[in-house]
Amino acid sequence: MLPGPVNAPPAGGVVEWLLGLGEPSVTLKLRTRVLGLDEASPESRELQLRVKESPRVRALLAERTADGTIPYHPYTKWYGAHWVLATLADIGYPPGDTSLLPLRDQVYAWLLGPAHRRSIREIDGRVRRCASQEGNALFASLALGLADERADTLAERLVRWQWPDGGWNCDRRPEARHSSFMETLIPLRALARHARATGNRASEAAAARAVEVFLKRRLFRRRRDGAVIDEEFTRLHYPCYWRYDILFALKVMAEAGFIGDPRCQEALDLLESKRLAGGGFPAEGRFWRLTQRRTSGRELVDWGPTGRTRPNPWVTVDALYVLRAAGRVLALGQG
Repeated sequence: MLPGPVNAPPAGGVVEWLLGLGEPSVTLKLRTRVLGLDEASPESRELQLRVKESPRVRALLAERTADGTIPYHPYTKWYGAHWVLATLADIGYPPGDTSLLPLRDQVYAWLLGPAHRRSIREIDGRVRRCASQEGNALFASLALGLADERADTLAERLVRWQWPDGGWNCDRRPEARHSSFMETLIPLRALARHARATGNRASEAAAARAVEVFLKRRLFRRRRDGAVIDEEFTRLHYPCYWRYDILFALKVMAEAGFIGDPRCQEALDLLESKRLAGGGFPAEGRFWRLTQRRTSGRELVDWGPTGRTRPNPWVTVDALYVLRAAGRVLALGQG
């Protein structure tokens, strides 16, 4: 397993601190998403190759067998093929690597196979599905340049399964009438990307409907009384996997083109309030365990420190991206 980066409160600017870590995935995000490097530039492509060749990525892919697959169910948390591809997509692994096709095919075989189809239930006029599964698979396929006609099938399913309020939910109780934040954010991310990549109008319309699930609630508040839906939503994490927090939500809003909506402002204020004195942002919780044991929630790499007083590199670079995308001026040179 790969140890995490050495982290200390940055004495200088947050940019210098992040670059000084020497972590390719952080450097790539910082240079392209925060500092404005063209993602199609030769320098950006070189940074992507560094991500691919990094010890972190080698660790994530270390359990592949001779045929290129990972010998567990694709959904095994967090080291099955489904999660490995989703992680690679998020950290900037270069698109078009055919060595990942066996992992993609593992995921497609699971989600498009007969057993999975039989598990899909429509109850009281609503399809009850963990749509984050199809969403992550679609997003990873597109981001990694591995999409084929089966990716379009995943998008079509998500559109077909969308609930009347714009989202998705796997709750099988007939009285469950509202979409789930956790099952809606990732499909929104995937369908918005599918619409951009293919021009698919159905995906575009579905994403526009899904975003209202969050914006109507200012990303973390109940509509009926304005109370915080879940305190965990207001804490920062990386990775989120299938879970929800305001940073992940704001990142999706930025990617999908909705970060300028005024209903994002309170969540942006809350995020900005969490900035530490040195300029970084903390991971206030985590959903992973670094362990040799093959157990649910096992991670193959360390995603940095957790706690309210220490900056986490991946949380920091995502927070800077979101705040930049929202037009909020940040002092990046000095913390």
